[in-house]
Amino acid sequence: MNVGGQAVIEGVMMRNKDKYAVAVRLKNGKIKVLKQKSSYFPKMFNIFFIRGVVGLGYTLYDGVRALIWSGNQNLGKEEKMTKKEVIGTIALSFLFSIFFFIILPFFSARFIHSEGILFNVLDGAFRVTLFLGYLLIISFMKDVRTLFQYHGAEHKTIYCYEAKKKLTLENVKKFARFHPRCGTSFLFIVLLLSILVFTLIPGAWWMKLLGRILLIPVIAGVGYEIIKLSARFQKNPLVKIVIAPGLWLQRITTKEPTDRQLEVGIKALKSVIE
Repeated sequence: MNVGGQAVIEGVMMRNKDKYAVAVRLKNGKIKVLKQKSSYFPKMFNIFFIRGVVGLGYTLYDGVRALIWSGNQNLGKEEKMTKKEVIGTIALSFLFSIFFFIILPFFSARFIHSEGILFNVLDGAFRVTLFLGYLLIISFMKDVRTLFQYHGAEHKTIYCYEAKKKLTLENVKKFARFHPRCGTSFLFIVLLLSILVFTLIPGAWWMKLLGRILLIPVIAGVGYEIIKLSARFQKNPLVKIVIAPGLWLQRITTKEPTDRQLEVGIKALKSVIE
């Protein structure tokens, strides 16, 4: 049974095709768990390339629900986030990402050289630099560091499960916090793919810019298939080279978890597979 997950606020969410579970550490030290059915994925969309785009949407939907629930567990009644507030935050984050990782690199490259191979190289270089710089800067924030520790707990727990070892604290601690099927690796592959794909967009500058935004789902679909294949053939020497940058990047987006954080990851996964 394939499982995936994500770090949430003071906790971990684990998910398979049937259900997902969110486990969070409360202020009183106890672990609270929420179990829900996973969003239904229609079989008609289980087609090469298309399944990546559609599946990503369903995964994000469950991930947002998990974030809302986890974020509200350690807040007072008056502080709890509403769905409208969360949707507004996500919308602003999406617009910020478009501006920061597409529009800003595009016009920065055009300022130096407006067209040709050099323009595309500069555009891609600026995009990668901004992405890495952003991750490095936020990794020094206390709350983000805690989130990255839970990210590490999620990876270690899944690795232990995939190795068919009993989900105990001692067993989980032995595994690495870097996983080839991680969202960080996916983002980095999408970033590299975008450099290749964007060089093929013809026309005036506004067509190139619009194409960069509209082609995001296409690149995400291709990236999904690459991640899926890399997890299946991760021992292949060529695949190891392809996934290596994503694993290196996880040195930023995952941190070594504490025993208490690992316990949360174990609780979440057990709640899904039991």
